[in-house]
Parts: sequence; structure tokens; C-alpha cells
Amino acid sequence: MLIGLDPRLTPDLLYTLARMGHGDEIAVVDRNYPSATSAAGCLVKDVIHYPGHDAATVVDLITQVMPLDSFHSYCALRMEIDNAPDTVSDVHQAVWDVLTPRLPEGGVLSSIGRQEFYRHAAICFAVVQCSEDRPFGCFILRKGVVF
Repeated sequence: MLIGLDPRLTPDLLYTLARMGHGDEIAVVDRNYPSATSAAGCLVKDVIHYPGHDAATVVDLITQVMPLDSFHSYCALRMEIDNAPDTVSDVHQAVWDVLTPRLPEGGVLSSIGRQEFYRHAAICFAVVQCSEDRPFGCFILRKGVVF
């Protein structure tokens, strides 16, 4: 039993986050995402499921205990909307609103196209699938360091 942690943080997620090192990435994907396909290429082969939680909630849970990276060109990526890469949807804004106050100095929020996201997620440390219904509600978080 642990104290001081959000009770929605599951043992699987906590163990995965604890195993990750600086620069490792975790994908948080929506309910339509082919998570098992991506997870097959990750270090953690089993998808971590978060049913009943949207993307912003899961990103919030993760970033309560995991610092974001400031030593790379981005600390988080969002999946771009097909044919509208510069459009920030409601789900993108909701997650950015969670991440913005947690950005380290120099931290950057960025985006990548859908097909590139699929390739990138397949080499992440792990994949977390939530129940996000809004399209393109997929994100990659890059772990930083604790100072």
C-alpha cells in the first residue's frame, strides 16, 4: 500500500513508469488506435488499458509522477489531424492544458502526422490505451529527469 499517489494509478502503469529512463517515451492512445499492433514493437509488449478514462485524465495521471523532457526537440507529441496538421482539436487542447503547467524550462509541445505517429509509437517504451472517443486523441510523452 502506498500513500500520496492518485489511486487511479495502476500497478502496471507505475511499474512501467518506474522502469523508464530519461528519453524513453510512452504513447497514450485513444480507443480506436491499433494499440496491440504498436505495443508488439515496444519494450512493454502488453497494452496498459485505462478503460473509462479520457486522454487528458491519463496524461494527467502520468505527468503527476513522471517529469517531461527538456533536452530534446519536444517533450510531448500529438497526432495531427489528417489534411489539417495545424488544427488543434478539443482533445489536443485538453491535453495541452494539462501539460502546459508541467512543462520544464525549454519544454516543447509538438505534433507529427498520423502515419508517422504509428511508426513512432511502435518503438516507444509502452502503450497506454484509454477510452478517449475524440478522433486523433493520441499522444507521446517523453520522460525527463528529476533535478
